Amino acid sequence: MKWKLTRRFLGSVVTIVMIVGVVNTIILLSLLIHKSKNNFETDEGSAENFSRNFSQYIALQHDKPTVNEKGLEKLRELNAWIQFLNNNGDQVAAFYTPENLQKKYSPIEVVQTYKYQEVDGKTTVFIGEAHHFTYLIGIKNQKIDRYVFTYDYGQVLKNINIVLLLILTVDIFIALIVGFIFGKRLTGPLHILIDGIHQLRERRFKKMPIPHGVYEDVFRNMNELSLKLDQYEKERNQLDQMREEWISNVSHDMKTPLASIHGYAELMQDSAKDLTEEELYEYTSIINRQSKYMSDLIDDLNLTMRLRNKKLPLLLEDVNIIALIREMTINLLNDPQFGNRNVEFVANVDKAVHKVDKKLLKRAIVNFINNALVHNNEKVLVRIQIDKVYPHCGQEQKSNNISTATAFHTQITIADNGRGISSKDMDQVFERYYRGTNTTSTHGTGLGMAIARDIILTHNGTVDLKSSENKGTTITILL
Repeated sequence: MKWKLTRRFLGSVVTIVMIVGVVNTIILLSLLIHKSKNNFETDEGSAENFSRNFSQYIALQHDKPTVNEKGLEKLRELNAWIQFLNNNGDQVAAFYTPENLQKKYSPIEVVQTYKYQEVDGKTTVFIGEAHHFTYLIGIKNQKIDRYVFTYDYGQVLKNINIVLLLILTVDIFIALIVGFIFGKRLTGPLHILIDGIHQLRERRFKKMPIPHGVYEDVFRNMNELSLKLDQYEKERNQLDQMREEWISNVSHDMKTPLASIHGYAELMQDSAKDLTEEELYEYTSIINRQSKYMSDLIDDLNLTMRLRNKKLPLLLEDVNIIALIREMTINLLNDPQFGNRNVEFVANVDKAVHKVDKKLLKRAIVNFINNALVHNNEKVLVRIQIDKVYPHCGQEQKSNNISTATAFHTQITIADNGRGISSKDMDQVFERYYRGTNTTSTHGTGLGMAIARDIILTHNGTVDLKSSENKGTTITILL
């Protein structure tokens, strides 16, 4: 993959160089052809045209050539001179010529003067004809020069092809070298990036070194993505493990009462005539208790799934939380199971009315209190306290148009001084079927804490849990 990217990059560079070379060659040849046909208006071309067209300023006077005033003015403007020769090469007239200019020319001398500028190094000589007289015009201008070339068209075209081929070859070679150097630097990080993507696909979340340059943000985002995917993978594995444990616990909790019911039913069927009334009562009580346990388990499963999926409609009504919890505490102390337990109820609020589902909220708070009593010894002290808590953010009060006097939350605290919860079990307290490693009781279906937390969340409340081993546990509910 690495060399494939490099080859593509080099191929692109070489293709661009070839296209540019061909286009430049076409443009150069077009300019040369256009110049040869139209003779661009250079200084030399303008001087040549001036000399050829100068005959319009020449006239005959007494059979001798002369230049009118306009022509003389043109000569002065160009710093030029003019010399007229007859057919024998003798001078018959001259204007502004230098003193050392020869007065007689042979045909070969005329050609030499025109081609090789033998007057001096600063004067370029042009030839024209008017009224059967030949004239030489010398223009003294260092910007004007003439070079005479002799060439063979075939050989010139052959040499041009060789030069162009050589230039194109050299350009391609340079492009390959430069393209390889830059391509290696550009495609190297891409190769690392592609390898990192392959690792992500294979669920290997490895952090890549971040290079400097154009790919820096890409690598940083890839590392953040790798970190996120690694977290999601760990969470998914944890959820899968919890799901397997949950299914295992459900199966176990269903099989245990079923086994009891099945066993006692068979015993009663096989020994119905031999059983006393006390034994029949005992066996039917066990069957009834296990059946009720299974019914409660199924109801709890159904309730927790509906709470988690937000499919449970709430029967909301205005309820005084103080009166509700006080009544729950009294009923709890009247229960023979908890009649001799230490339970305190403290209400620092006279009245706190909330629109809640009374039945569900009562179940949640009872679950929290029962956990404090059931999972600790008989000497544990459980304190139930209700307070009024004002929000910290004044902006929330303004946005909801609630005055400071009435904008408050009801805080319900259930605290005990029991054995507490170990730090490794804290994150799983509200998971379904969690009973803790330091719990001696297996009372209930194992769904109580999960259901209680979900009920509070369904009422847009919050639940906070703090616990220390051998110091106790505190659950804070905020409505």
